[in-house]
Amino acid sequence: MTDNLSKRTFVFYKEQILETMTPNETIARNLGAERSKAGLSLSQLAHNAGIAKSTLSQLESGNGNPSIETLWALANALDIPVSRLFEQPARQTRLVRAGEARAIYSGDTRMMAALLASSPPAGRWDLYIQTMQKNAVLRSDPHQTGTVEHLLVQKGRLKAGPQSGQVELEAGDYYSFPADQPHSYEALEEETVVITIMESR
Repeated sequence: MTDNLSKRTFVFYKEQILETMTPNETIARNLGAERSKAGLSLSQLAHNAGIAKSTLSQLESGNGNPSIETLWALANALDIPVSRLFEQPARQTRLVRAGEARAIYSGDTRMMAALLASSPPAGRWDLYIQTMQKNAVLRSDPHQTGTVEHLLVQKGRLKAGPQSGQVELEAGDYYSFPADQPHSYEALEEETVVITIMESR
């Protein structure tokens, strides 16, 4: 059994090495596949995403340098997580200030863990790290239905959330909110660093 597992692992690893693609090539392949799956023409998807047809054509050809906003717009139009272009969770907002989460320590107390949120059955998680300069503002259109964003501020201060639930966060604060509605982020200090998990079905 061990030998078979090793062989299967080696074959998978070998296939991964052989399939070396640039980020633009990966986006081009996945974007074309998702558009075909959705049964949309170039013109239809470009219109639904609010971008120029020529821009979409360039992306599917592996050219261009897409912005985060463009990729999010395309993912929203295709009703997929944006991470799929690179390869109903809890609906209530939840705020955990630094030091408020219940701590669990190891036997020698040198390690501490605090559960902030658990994955629902059949859920999908995408993990991001964001670095923002002071006064930088990122406004996002709604993601696909059921998407929830989890934020954990590592450094600096951030104002974030949906229009109805904007809060100010400091290093160590955790905040989650439904992201299938308009939401935004605003850095309140230089070099604000945020860990973001996008949870969707």
